[in-house]
Amino acid sequence: MSQEPVARPHPEPVVLDIGEKIGALIVYADQALIDTPIEVSPVDSDPDKFHQHILERPLPEGTSYAAVFDKITEGTYTIWLRGEPRVRDFKITGGEIAEVDWRAVETPEA
Repeated sequence: MSQEPVARPHPEPVVLDIGEKIGALIVYADQALIDTPIEVSPVDSDPDKFHQHILERPLPEGTSYAAVFDKITEGTYTIWLRGEPRVRDFKITGGEIAEVDWRAVETPEA
């Protein structure tokens, strides 16, 4: 069975399964992080990580790069990048979509 490369563009719509005690997380990033796995773990259990890759997502208004996690049980989490904790004590709320933006902030020219 052949496996499709993760780094291909993903124009398909994303369907999030969220509800009463289940939320979702979207991590936006720069193109440089394409195909990089982002990990999430409950704050009190670092070894219990689950991951999604930063994917290219073509949109009508331009291309976005993001990892999308759904079905996350409401609670407090750590978000990992390359094995290092990048955000600790991040709250996921049931029925809501949390967002983290790791895109570089451009400073205006002087």
